Amino acid sequence: MKSKATIIKVDGNTDTADRLLSFVENCSWTGVKDHIAEMIRSREFSDWETMFVALVDGKIAGMASALKTDYYPLPDIYPWVSCIFVSEEYRGQKLSGRLIEFANGYLKEKGFRRSYIASEFFGLYEQYGYAYIKDIVNYGGGVDHLFAKEL
Repeated sequence: MKSKATIIKVDGNTDTADRLLSFVENCSWTGVKDHIAEMIRSREFSDWETMFVALVDGKIAGMASALKTDYYPLPDIYPWVSCIFVSEEYRGQKLSGRLIEFANGYLKEKGFRRSYIASEFFGLYEQYGYAYIKDIVNYGGGVDHLFAKEL
């Protein structure tokens, strides 16, 4: 059964920001959730950087972000659509695509003409209009794939 989701931008020091922090702290994304939680807790966002959530019946079902830097030593490549995660119970409902689309709309409003996503995998982000650019090395030494989308 598909749920009706609303995507919103999360402003700091709000009830939604507090709920997002709790969502992140309790999500299953073990390799990344501590870092994302710390970003939210310390409000490590500058300029236009922000988080977005997908709400289903008032409950946070997923998240994404728009960031200037991601897990890569590539300061000239930005903005990144990052932190894309949907709770297991809401997967298969295209929420990640809706979060990405919302983030890209926000970035376009901010004057950006392209956004970037990195992934270990091929096949997901291409569905949302992203094209493979090249392989990149992350701070941990692993190789990921860089994708870009014209906005």
